[in-house]
Formats: sequence, C-alpha cells, structure tokens
Amino acid sequence: MPNQVEAFNAYRSRMNEKLLADNTKIIKRIFNLDTNAFMPGALDVKTKELLGLVASTVLRCDDCVKYHLESVKKEGGTKEEVMETLGIATLIGGTIVIPHLRRAYEYWEILEDMDS
Repeated sequence: MPNQVEAFNAYRSRMNEKLLADNTKIIKRIFNLDTNAFMPGALDVKTKELLGLVASTVLRCDDCVKYHLESVKKEGGTKEEVMETLGIATLIGGTIVIPHLRRAYEYWEILEDMDS
C-alpha cells in the first residue's frame, strides 16, 4: 500500500491530468497562474510556499496544506519555520483551524520520516 505522500501525489497528478485534458480555458489559465505565482521573484520560493501554507490553513484546505508542506520541505524548510508559520495561521484563523493544524503537523512528521 502506498504511503500517504505517494497516495496524495498520485491522486493529485491523476486528477490534474484529467482536468487539464478536458481543455477548459479558465481551468488551464488558473493552473498556469498558480504555477507562475510560486516561481522566484521578489520573494523566494520557500517564502511564497510558507505564505501559501498560512492561507491554506486559514482557508481550511487540507489538500493545499499538504501541497505547501511538501513544497516547503523541497525548498529546505525546517520544522521550526513550519511551526512558526502554522502558529501564525492558527492565530489568524482562530481555533477552528486546530484540526487542520493537527493534520499538518502529522503530515510534516511523515515528510521528515521520509528523509530518515
């Protein structure tokens, strides 16, 4: 059985391919905008991904939280940076985001364990 990270990424890739194959102009443009928004600019990629993590946590999107956690990890983010970011997200989002904070913490542990 694939681990949670592999399963999440396989599903995400499969469904993205289906969505993009449907050739809907608006969806393709949104995907393109998302890709370009997270490229290096005045802010480095890790900072942008940490910002995405805050927004995703506040908006309570677990899939988005997982995506940004993986991206932060890929960009060399540390547990301390992630926890500080999640702390800000919880402050801004309020106690309603605590379940998402728990799942984010658990997913970060899985990502760290993959390095072991």
